[in-house]
Amino acid sequence: MGKKLKNTGLVGLGVVAGIAVSLQFSAMAQRPADPALPLEELRQLADVFGLIKSDYVEPVEDKKLLTEAITGMVASLDPHSAYLDKKAYAELREGSQGKFVGLGIEIGQSEDGYIKIVAPIEDSPAYRAGIKAGDLITRLDATPVKGLSLDESVKKMRGEPHSKVSLTVLRKDEPEPLVFHITREEIHQKSVKGKIVEPGYAWLRIAQFQEPTVDDLAAKITELYKQDPQMKGLVLDLRNDPGGVLQGAIGVAAAFLPRDAAIVSTNGQLPDSRQTFYGRPEYYLLRNEGDILAKLPAAVKNVPMAVLVNTGSASASEIVAGALQDYKRATIIGTQTFGKGSVQTIRQLTADTAVKLTTARYYTPNGRSIQAKGITPDLQVEENADGDGLNALRLREADLSKHLTNDRDQEAAKAKRDEAEEQLRILMAERKRKPLEFGSGDDFQLQQALNHLKGLPVQTAKQDSKLVQADPVPAKTPLKK
Repeated sequence: MGKKLKNTGLVGLGVVAGIAVSLQFSAMAQRPADPALPLEELRQLADVFGLIKSDYVEPVEDKKLLTEAITGMVASLDPHSAYLDKKAYAELREGSQGKFVGLGIEIGQSEDGYIKIVAPIEDSPAYRAGIKAGDLITRLDATPVKGLSLDESVKKMRGEPHSKVSLTVLRKDEPEPLVFHITREEIHQKSVKGKIVEPGYAWLRIAQFQEPTVDDLAAKITELYKQDPQMKGLVLDLRNDPGGVLQGAIGVAAAFLPRDAAIVSTNGQLPDSRQTFYGRPEYYLLRNEGDILAKLPAAVKNVPMAVLVNTGSASASEIVAGALQDYKRATIIGTQTFGKGSVQTIRQLTADTAVKLTTARYYTPNGRSIQAKGITPDLQVEENADGDGLNALRLREADLSKHLTNDRDQEAAKAKRDEAEEQLRILMAERKRKPLEFGSGDDFQLQQALNHLKGLPVQTAKQDSKLVQADPVPAKTPLKK
């Protein structure tokens, strides 16, 4: 029962076109094959292929058999390696570019098995139709969403431009289900948003690392400094950020660190997977259009910072948090991160298919491996004043079958989280709580981060049951190279 509850009680990572990996793109290199091919095993594969073709109850296409064989071979390696067929490859490229054809909503799985609206994207078809945060989708056209995975639901909401889909929605305080008929459009998602939360203090959120993220970050920082040139503190929010394009993570960290600071290093089997990435334009620019970070206000290199993370912070967001933590450039606040410390490289096979292959582990500037461990916050602060809510039920990298092990530290023993009574208690409590909007006045973790930046007491994790008196954060935070 415990495992069943865990599966139905998890909240998704705020999916729009989620890429929970650090991606690098490259063409398939023409490397010589190992001459010692396992001929006996290859004969067995050919024998099984022939047996299915001759004896299976109904005919099976050759292409289907071979595609499934490739899919199974790659998927057997680890949770993040995969064969990408034409549709999957197109969706991945769309997600990394920050655009896709759909409705424009961030979604997660509700504890009831429905699709919960985390937030509609501003000026999207869903936003204009009246979809609201907290709504529960029960049907997509005539299909009930119960029993569908989050990925299956996303695929049903995607489609061709100008095509239509009907959403049946349950809304709190509405006696009857609501039906919305929405026309799909190309959605251009901004991965960065921010605002001045109070005089002298800004909140900057990165939802996902995409190709435009560094440009979006630079534009938003410039805008915030125009609004308040005397910035006293900045909160960088990476909660529920599942990762994305590696160059985006390098650029974000580089915005706050010295130009030549090492941001992340990687190590794998191939020589080109053993390298260090620095805070220089050649490591984070995807187009030769000039260094956008060079135009940032100089004060951004020294403004006191706090970084918010949680169980949903994975991969590229862990690279940023780990780098800023190692240089003591920012205080990391929140709960233990997901622990995905591996790099997936996209090796293109044909014009529209590819293999997403784990090619390296990545390490923080101090040589820490995050794989299956994650980033431990400097200040443990849970999502709410009375606990961590549904985050306590989320799976982490170390919970995934066939996960890559940590090669630097012994993995910490996993806490036993399958107790049915505790899960039920959390689920019942969360049903009564209104959906959290990151950056709002009700955002407990954000308020604690602001307290820290002001030198006020911070309420740490419930199990600690204590207030931490923060030392006043200096106007200038020294950087270490």
